[in-house]
Amino acid sequence: MLLDLLNSRGELSFETLLFTFLSYAMVILLALPVHELAHGYVADKLGDHTARWNGRLTMNPFAHLDIMGTLMIFLFGVGYAKPVPVNPRNFRNYKTGMALTALAGPVSNLLMAFLSMAVLRGFYAFLPYGTALTIAITFFQQFALINISLAIFNLLPIPPLDGFRIVANLLPSKWSYYVDRYQMYITMAVMLLVFSGVLSRPISYLSIHIYNFIVRVLMF
Repeated sequence: MLLDLLNSRGELSFETLLFTFLSYAMVILLALPVHELAHGYVADKLGDHTARWNGRLTMNPFAHLDIMGTLMIFLFGVGYAKPVPVNPRNFRNYKTGMALTALAGPVSNLLMAFLSMAVLRGFYAFLPYGTALTIAITFFQQFALINISLAIFNLLPIPPLDGFRIVANLLPSKWSYYVDRYQMYITMAVMLLVFSGVLSRPISYLSIHIYNFIVRVLMF
């Protein structure tokens, strides 16, 4: 996260700080819109056209971005965009539709992480070791790691995250009622965990393992 980078700025070059910042900006302008577009696209294909009617089947970042969620990306490495509106009553199969729609966002982040590292693998093959390769490593590694962190964060089975929407249909009706009733307080608790850094260590641990798996698959 940028707070950690700024605290250690004396140990990092200006180029490293600059291209790390640019990788975060690319997450805001590309990864978050793709994440929300993936939700809307899958819902649209499964019979719910609410996202299309609300102008959310677009790559325009300004249609998706949330100010607080964007700041969280820069400061803490995880965040969110404005949720794509979904009307599950339009799905042919309620449970399957909700689960697949929710899963689409995190999957898109993992795919972007993989593609980012695949591009970096190409740079390794064609660029000699030097400044240009160092810049590419900084940019694409950070972009991949942030996307992986976003996928893990969103898969947590806590409302209002995607993970909860995936598992909600498996919960007894009584549990779902209480979760809906206290969702505002649960959301505030999640925010507190993010702001306090409690979630940073487990998310970073899982992110590094997934990142290393991608590296092995691409044979760096």
